[in-house]
Amino acid sequence: MVYIDDHPERHDLQAMLATVSSQRQAYALRYRRETDRRLSLVAYKLLQHALEVEYGISEPPLFEYGAHGKPTIVGHPDIHFNLSHCHEAVACVVDRRPVGIDVESLDQYDAELVGATMSESEQRQIASSPNPAQAFMRLWTMKESLLKLTGEGISDDLHHLLECPGHHPPAYEFDTRVYPRFVCTVCAERGAFISQQPIMPSEANSDYWLHV
Repeated sequence: MVYIDDHPERHDLQAMLATVSSQRQAYALRYRRETDRRLSLVAYKLLQHALEVEYGISEPPLFEYGAHGKPTIVGHPDIHFNLSHCHEAVACVVDRRPVGIDVESLDQYDAELVGATMSESEQRQIASSPNPAQAFMRLWTMKESLLKLTGEGISDDLHHLLECPGHHPPAYEFDTRVYPRFVCTVCAERGAFISQQPIMPSEANSDYWLHV
């Protein structure tokens, strides 16, 4: 299930620091800017909320990291999750199968990135779109969420990532939502969205998405 907080600025930094693991405290405090510390903690708190709602896990989770830095929850290798944040929103996805999520601010759109990250067909999609920023961020978050699912991290060549064998449907599917200030995409193995049972559905979103 996807959890989104689109007002991360409302959370008190010190209050959150007192309720997360010492591991996450140290991780968040590595950031120099208070805004980045807050976003890191809000992402963790979303995960805490998700784990309690879906699995009854109340203790703050601890992470261990794979070869490419992708975290897993200590003691719960069967629970897959991913976190993302931008200035406008924080997102978390939790599932029984591998998942990836990416959220990006629409005001971060830079036309110079199009040629550096998109294939020729994707560049045509963006150029012909009535809203190039949305079109670019939709494709960008698809690529980011896929790489976060696989644990590969940013690739040297993003141009044809969605066209590579094994990376293109039917292996994976994407669910993208465009909001006034940001775009969010979830990537999952094909069929994962369909099998997900609804929990606390929101009127404005599908049963897989929840705003908190």
